Amino acid sequence: MTIDAFQLYGTRLVDPPPVRLRAGKLEADLTNGNLRTIRYGGTEVLRAISYLVRDRDWGTYSPEIADLRIEQGDNRFEVAYLARCEGPDDTKLIIDVRIVGSPDRLDFEAEAIAPTGFETNRCGFCILHPIVGLAGSPATVEYVDGQIVATWFPDVIEPWQPFKDMRAITHAVIPGVQAECRMEGDTFEMEDQRNWSDASYKTYVRPLALPWPYEIVANRPVRQKASLVIRDAHGSTRPPPGMSGGAIRLELGARTGTMPDIGVIVTPEEADATLSAKSVLSQIAPQELLFHFDPGAGHGVDALAQFAVLAAAHRGRSTLEIALPCKSSPSSEAAEIACQMQLAGFRPDAIMISPSVDRQSTPPGSKWPECPPLDEVYTAARAAFPGIRIGGGMLSYFTELNRKRVPDRQLDFVSHCTNPIVHAADDLSVMQTLEALPFITRSVRAIYGDKPYRIGPTTIPMRQNPYGSRTMDNPAGARIPMANRDPRHNGRFAEAFGFGYAIRVLDAGLECLTLSALSGPFGLIAGPAEPTEQGGRRPLFNTVRKLSRLAGASWQECVSSSPSEVLAFTARDAAGARLHVVNLTGEERTIDCGACRPADAGNELLLAPFATAALPLAD
Repeated sequence: MTIDAFQLYGTRLVDPPPVRLRAGKLEADLTNGNLRTIRYGGTEVLRAISYLVRDRDWGTYSPEIADLRIEQGDNRFEVAYLARCEGPDDTKLIIDVRIVGSPDRLDFEAEAIAPTGFETNRCGFCILHPIVGLAGSPATVEYVDGQIVATWFPDVIEPWQPFKDMRAITHAVIPGVQAECRMEGDTFEMEDQRNWSDASYKTYVRPLALPWPYEIVANRPVRQKASLVIRDAHGSTRPPPGMSGGAIRLELGARTGTMPDIGVIVTPEEADATLSAKSVLSQIAPQELLFHFDPGAGHGVDALAQFAVLAAAHRGRSTLEIALPCKSSPSSEAAEIACQMQLAGFRPDAIMISPSVDRQSTPPGSKWPECPPLDEVYTAARAAFPGIRIGGGMLSYFTELNRKRVPDRQLDFVSHCTNPIVHAADDLSVMQTLEALPFITRSVRAIYGDKPYRIGPTTIPMRQNPYGSRTMDNPAGARIPMANRDPRHNGRFAEAFGFGYAIRVLDAGLECLTLSALSGPFGLIAGPAEPTEQGGRRPLFNTVRKLSRLAGASWQECVSSSPSEVLAFTARDAAGARLHVVNLTGEERTIDCGACRPADAGNELLLAPFATAALPLAD
C-alpha cells in the first residue's frame, strides 16, 4: 500500500532513513550525525548518544553536516564529519566528530571550536538510557572524585537529578552482559526525562547549577568523549541470527477500568471559530469544554461572554482554566473574575486555577519566583466560586507539577499537561514519548493517591514554553522542538499518536483527557489554507470522536508483543465489545489478534501506517 507522505505526516518532508552501523553484536543507527537505538545482541543498550547545541531558549540547533565519511567492515565501523552551527549576530560553532565502533566498544569523540565565540545553554554530549526494563533496576555510578556507588535507576519519576558529578554508569543489558557508559571532558549529571514524557534517562554535560547561557570562548577548543564498553561473560562477538518479522501478537490482559471523559479546549482567540463550527463540535460530542482564561493576556468579560454562549450550545460540562496573575492578592483577583463571570452569565461546572508564574519552569539551582502560597490561592477560589468544583496542579507539564507539588487538601481534582517535542521532534522520539506516560500517571498517583485526575490539553505542537521566553515559530512546517505548529498535527501521525496516548493512560483512571482544540493550530479542523483529507477535518478528528463515544465504557487491557509498534485494548458498551488497535509506525503491520477472540473467522489483521481499527469480539 502506498500512501502519500502528506497524508501520513502533514508534510512531504520525511525524516531520512538512518544508516545502520554494525560491528559484531553491536549495532547503532546513524541519524543526522548522532547515534540512535544502540543495541547489543538485538537488545537496546542506549536510546541515543548525541552531541547537542542549545540556544538561550533551550531550542536545539540543527547543524549543517559536511565532509561525512562512513567506513564499515565486518567487525568495525568509523564515522567522521564536521558540523556547523550558526547563532545570532553571525556567530559560528564548528564541531569535528569521530565515531568508532568495534564488537565490544563504541567511542564518540567531538571537538568544538568557535571562531567568533558562541553563546549557548548547553553544548556537548547527551546520552539516553531507555526506561522500559531499566526503571527500578540496579546500576553502578562512578563519580568524578573516583567514588563508585551501587544504586538503581529511579522507578517513580525523580523531580531533580538522581545522579550528579558523574564519570560513568554501568547496568545489566541481559544476564551475563554489562554495559558501561563513560563520559570524559566535563562533569556530567543525569535527569529523569520522563518528567517531560521523554522515554529515557538523560545524562548530559554541564551541571544545571552552573550559569546559563554561557559563552564558548573564541578559538578555545572544547573536547569531549562518550564511550560505551560492553562486557559479555558469554564471550561471543558474533552477530545474532536475523529476527523473523512475524505478526505482532495481541492477548487479553488482566487490567480493567472505565474509559475517561474527553475534553476539547477553547481559547478566547478561537471562540468565534469554535462557535461557527458548533455542528462539527456536536458530531464529536465531547463530555467537557475546557475554556482557557488569562487576565494577563488581556482576557476579560468579553471572553467569558463568548464562553457562556458556547457552554449553552454544548450539551456537556465546562471547566474554566484560569492563569491567575497574582499581581495583587489572590482573593481580590479571584473575586474580580467571579464578578466578570456574573456579568457574562457564565457559570462553569469546574474551575482549574493556577498562578500564572507557575507556567514557567524552575530548573535545578534556579531561584523560585515570587508566588503566593498555593493554599491561599485555593482558599480564594473556594470563596469566589462557591458551589463549583476547584481543581489545581499545573497549566504546564508534569515536570512543573513534580517539582512544585501542590497541596491538594482543598482540591477536587489535580491536572497537568504533557508535550512530546520538548527535547526532540523526530518521528521516532515523538512516538516513543508514549512509553513514558504510564510512568507519569503512576508517579502522579504515588503523590496524590485516588484524587480525581485530569490530563490536558496535550497536543504535538507546544502551546507554551516553560523553559524559555517563547515557543518556536515553524513557518516551513519542519520537525523542530518546542514549535507552536507541527505538520504532523495535520496528518495520520497525530491520529495514531492521540489514540496511542489514550491507551497508555488508561490505567490512570483519568476523570478527563483533553487532546485538542476544535480550531486553530491545535484543532481538529483546519483553516481554509490548510489542505486535509476530509474536507477540513484533520485525521485527529477521528480519534477524538471515537474516544468521546467510548467515554464511560468498560475497558480491558490487551498485551502487545511489540508495544512500540502496536497498541490495543477492548471496550464494552451497550453496543457490545470491540477490539481497538492502533499502528504507531509508518509501515504496514500484520497483527495476530486471535487470542482476543474477534467475531469473524480471520485472526490476522493487516493495518495500514498510523491506522486504527475496531473489530467486533465474540461474546
